Amino acid sequence: QVQLVESGGGLVQAGGSLRLSCAASGSIFKTNAMGWYRQAPGKQRDLVATITRGGTTNYADFVKGRFTISRDGAKATVYLQMSSLEPEDTAVYYCNLKSDRDYWGKGTLVTVSS
Repeated sequence: QVQLVESGGGLVQAGGSLRLSCAASGSIFKTNAMGWYRQAPGKQRDLVATITRGGTTNYADFVKGRFTISRDGAKATVYLQMSSLEPEDTAVYYCNLKSDRDYWGKGTLVTVSS
């Protein structure tokens, strides 16, 4: 059983910053990649950023230059540093771990006020 626990969401004004964290625990066979996805009300879940076991990162176009994904392998934790936040970034942010299958956290709400 794999557990992913996100933290760091909250309310921030436009232009502000937040740092999300996701700690993985449990019986993780092999982590191929970890990442963040987001889902706004009434919309589909979209990829935000991923980082592979080898450290390769990938970002959605709408966050390039504003968000940075990083990881601490020793702690099995992935981070998402979000800067220059916009109201359009308001969503529930979900942590994802790709191993023998996809694992998901329960999500953390990020609200950006204008």
